[in-house]
Amino acid sequence: MANIKSQEKRILTNEKSRLANKSFRSQVKTAIKKAATAKSEGAANKDELINSAVSLIDKSVTKGVWKANKAAREKSRLMK
Repeated sequence: MANIKSQEKRILTNEKSRLANKSFRSQVKTAIKKAATAKSEGAANKDELINSAVSLIDKSVTKGVWKANKAAREKSRLMK
């Protein structure tokens, strides 16, 4: 454990952000999977699911959870 006060604080804040990023990343992956399965099955609400997944992907870039190239790749795969 660190013995510098500022480093102790950084350890705590890093852990908080790690857990928040993990939760958001899981949410995005779930949305992508739902959109992909709806697309392959030809579901009626596939466009709605794809749009919500793309929105979450874009939000993940602005939050810094995903890099821009990964987001572009995932969106491209959904749109194919």
